[in-house]
Amino acid sequence: MLKIRAMGPHIGGELSGVDVKQLDDEGFAPIYAAWLKYGVIVVRDQQLEIDDFLRYSRRFGDIALHPSKSTRHPDYPEITMLGINKFDADGKLIDAVYRRGGFSFHTDGAYDEVPFKATQLYALAVPSRGGNTHFASMYMAYDALPDRLKTLLEDRKGAYIYSSSAEARKLLNAEDRDWTPVLHPLFRTHRETGRTSLYFDPGKIVYIDGLGEQQSADVIAELADRMIQPDAEYSHEWQVGDIVIWDNRCLVHRAAGDYPPEEDRIHWRVSIADTADGSRAAAE
Repeated sequence: MLKIRAMGPHIGGELSGVDVKQLDDEGFAPIYAAWLKYGVIVVRDQQLEIDDFLRYSRRFGDIALHPSKSTRHPDYPEITMLGINKFDADGKLIDAVYRRGGFSFHTDGAYDEVPFKATQLYALAVPSRGGNTHFASMYMAYDALPDRLKTLLEDRKGAYIYSSSAEARKLLNAEDRDWTPVLHPLFRTHRETGRTSLYFDPGKIVYIDGLGEQQSADVIAELADRMIQPDAEYSHEWQVGDIVIWDNRCLVHRAAGDYPPEEDRIHWRVSIADTADGSRAAAE
């Protein structure tokens, strides 16, 4: 029997008592509702093959290919392999792989014309300590903004690239590293919940459209300081068999690159496209 419990004061939900391989449309409905409510949910104790994981992922929407071609699964390009090949031929730790997703809080897909709706991970191996993934609510970040910022930024857009970090761009093939910035509203109304959130990624934004260079830089720095609010966080401690999916439309996240480098922290990852029809009630 499906059980749902809150994991953080405002975001994060844990689901137990369900096998996602056996879900029908009726069984999936409360899972999707819990995801919209909590922003990020974990389904515990799953034993999945790749086809199982992809089938369940497609219930949330179409799967989008990640631009990091070098880390795609060789037989299933929809899946990104996280945490493999951390060491180069000389045995040196590759920081871009070890700390992937851990440089700052961010949202996945801000560099695309249509950002990712969601990201889903399945844990294959976890370290003995560290390696948590931290999440924070951008609903609460928006609510806490002072009125002067809300007035200044209303109807303004941020310009985003894959990453402002040369280290992070090493995950892209050389021909993909010259990214043309895309524009997204800084304040977004969630299509399914109706709530307004701050849409902001300090590691990908390069300027705010319509502001002078210095004012843009100052506002970006202030937003970075204000984006993580007290009691708006949830930190997920991974267990093998966890499936975690989060809503990129209203949350930011950061992986903790603090686990023993010699230990494995390996996940399958998929990106869910933000399409007009929302979730798919049944798997393809």
